[in-house]
Amino acid sequence: MPDVRYSPLHQVHLDAGASFTDFAGYQMPVRYSSDLAEHHAVRTAAGLFDLSHMAEIVVEGPEAAAALDFALAGKLSAIAVGQAKYSLLLSPDGGVIDDLVVYRTHPDRFGVVANASNRFQAAGAIAARAAEFDATVVDESDDVALIAVQGPASLAILEGLADLVTEKSARDLGYYWSTLGTYRGTEIMIGRTGYTGEDGYELYVTNSVATDLWNELAAVGAAHGLVPAGLASRDTLRLEAGMPLYGHELGIDTFPAQAGLGRVVNLKKEGDFVGRAAVEAGPPDGARVLVGLVAEGKRAGRADYPVYDADDREIGIVTSGALSPTLGYPIAMAYVDPEKSEQGTELFIDVRGTRIPASVAALPFYTRAKETN
Repeated sequence: MPDVRYSPLHQVHLDAGASFTDFAGYQMPVRYSSDLAEHHAVRTAAGLFDLSHMAEIVVEGPEAAAALDFALAGKLSAIAVGQAKYSLLLSPDGGVIDDLVVYRTHPDRFGVVANASNRFQAAGAIAARAAEFDATVVDESDDVALIAVQGPASLAILEGLADLVTEKSARDLGYYWSTLGTYRGTEIMIGRTGYTGEDGYELYVTNSVATDLWNELAAVGAAHGLVPAGLASRDTLRLEAGMPLYGHELGIDTFPAQAGLGRVVNLKKEGDFVGRAAVEAGPPDGARVLVGLVAEGKRAGRADYPVYDADDREIGIVTSGALSPTLGYPIAMAYVDPEKSEQGTELFIDVRGTRIPASVAALPFYTRAKETN
């Protein structure tokens, strides 16, 4: 068995009284107070997340952009310095090895952020695909801490950091843009991205200053209602926002089109990329597609609960589900037969032997009100 891994912020979480869970071999905070309190804090004020278990892979060199165009489904050569892009790492058969965010930090340098559970598969696949290009691939995950501030107060909190100096202000960053800078003299990268459906920022720093940065964010954020938040609230937040989770909505047997991510695959870019032919051929006829489901009452469908139609035929399976803290009713994402995927279709979730009526709904379930800074 592999050794248990710990975030560079583990002692901070212990001191805060966090409860922990295993996540991709890491002991990560699942909650500090209550799932509901942390969820509502992110929707109304701000939450502070430790995401240091995520993988950070650097692709650098004169042909780094071309290497990523071949390795990934998107056209990474088209993004500007400072821009970020959501993309997919596909198998030759068109399945999803991982979904990732790619930052272009310099003309010939990119940072790829992969899921913790897929760190080694992603790094290995990217390195193998870049082998024929003038580019190097380095897994820097063990040296990088990742802290996220999510919620409507996140900008005000970042602007309160006395020791943060950036090339571009956090206020001036567009969604899916980033800036470089320093925190207490140590290099930092800040991206305006997120996985909660709220405005927010993700801060990449070396392990050596991670604790200082976390503590200053917590101190500045206290006046704004910021609380530390664990994986449990992050999961309900991303579910409300209709964002997929690898291993639930995405997997090696999932074609992007089934998950509603066909737009992420750029079939117009020049040259070949791994998975192109399979994606062009498309998933098999009758392949299930991802939908949202909403129900009444308080009983929610959970991952792997079967879904039935009105004729008592099993036509799908829940991938993620919860009683929505924001909306107050049960929500779920599920893969269902395509002929049962139209919005408004009445279906039933088998919740421990009881058929709960549910209807197909559009994703996302929750969208924040946009504000201009």
